[in-house]
Amino acid sequence: MKRILVLLVVLFSIGFSKDLIESGIEAYEKGDYQKAVELLKKACDSGEAMGCYNLGLLYVKGQGVKQDYQKAAQLYQKACDGGNDAGCYNLGVLYVNGLGVKQDYQKAGQLYQKACDSGNAEGCSNLGLLYDNGLGVKQDYQKAGQLYQKACDGGNDAGCYNLGVLYVNGLGVKQDYQKAVKLFKKACDSGNAYGCYNLGVSHNNGLGVKQDYQKAVKLFKKACDSGNANGCYNLGVSYNNGRGVKQDFYTAKQYYGNACDLGLQLGCDNYRKLNEKGY
Repeated sequence: MKRILVLLVVLFSIGFSKDLIESGIEAYEKGDYQKAVELLKKACDSGEAMGCYNLGLLYVKGQGVKQDYQKAAQLYQKACDGGNDAGCYNLGVLYVNGLGVKQDYQKAGQLYQKACDSGNAEGCSNLGLLYDNGLGVKQDYQKAGQLYQKACDGGNDAGCYNLGVLYVNGLGVKQDYQKAVKLFKKACDSGNAYGCYNLGVSHNNGLGVKQDYQKAVKLFKKACDSGNANGCYNLGVSYNNGRGVKQDFYTAKQYYGNACDLGLQLGCDNYRKLNEKGY
């Protein structure tokens, strides 16, 4: 099962009393990106870390300015140095992906740690991924599990999902399908398509929960609707075999096609087989 990496935060933080930042956000929301850049730059230049962070977002997105990851990295660094945990987190993401900076997992880990220590759940989740995969740090599933738990407790759906994967595989924790099911459900309820898909697999196979093909189909559908290729493929299999739904080869073909369009070769193969049979 694939573990996912949470990428860039793209939300503006609101509720700050500083006029320049509030005015900059207001201009952004009205679509006046150049005005937003002007105001946020003034805020950043005056020492407001949140202004630097938000200005960095505009450079990443290329709104009001030419897209410039190097400039974004500089702004995130300034925000991070000023105590802005989201700035530390986003700078870590740039280091992981080598955007505007030379790829450096060790440096990313340090930044994620700083963000996590400040209560940033995304930072904890991404730091967990580094420990999970041994990127920039020595591989340590137990440490990854602890970080995923902290992220999950902080409301990060990817942390819940990734911790569930560890429980399924018994990596760093004792294998426990029931705990995995609870974590996948929490992730799914928060809109995590991977969580919905794996919860569907749990119901389909009776792992940690009573086997229920109909419930599995609903979860595969939810995952598929959110762009999860495996969810579409398994939904196709359900229609192909008549498990949890009435057997329907035409509908099965449709979902295999969806999986194929999302890059899953198995979906392409099964679509072709049904197509050759005249469905």
